[in-house]
Amino acid sequence: MPHTPAGLAAFNALDREGAEKELLACCASRAFAREVAAGRPYPDQDRLADAAGRAVLALGWPDVLEALGAHPRIGERPAGDSRESAWSRREQAGVEDGLRAALAEGNRAYEDRFGHVYLVCATGLTGAEMLRLLRERLGHDEETERRTVREELAKITRLRAGKLAEGVR
Repeated sequence: MPHTPAGLAAFNALDREGAEKELLACCASRAFAREVAAGRPYPDQDRLADAAGRAVLALGWPDVLEALGAHPRIGERPAGDSRESAWSRREQAGVEDGLRAALAEGNRAYEDRFGHVYLVCATGLTGAEMLRLLRERLGHDEETERRTVREELAKITRLRAGKLAEGVR
């Protein structure tokens, strides 16, 4: 029988409202939080992460935009002491100071083209890799980019759901 981390046991024991609030740190879409909270209890963190990933991929575009609203621009250091801000700072640890200006310029071009923040699962990527991906994605058509955004959001959400299950702050 798989081990259930203390964070997952505590999450499973929350009331609906409390569970949804915790899930919003993983993905800031209320539809996502409702869907994943309704699937409790999760027997292990892999099942929670899988449910989180599936829920993101099934979101309507307005719900994706709601989630994107909580993500800082790549290269900007999120302020605050919330769980989501702390996770974002760790996820973007690969951004070197020398690339921040190029990323800021790329972010502006991306937002002008697509109307929302550039989102990439930054965990394990260098700043140069994030910038390269941003520049590549500027060539996407709207449909391709929306699919890519959903996939990147699902990756981020799966990782964060794992952290939630582990009780990481």
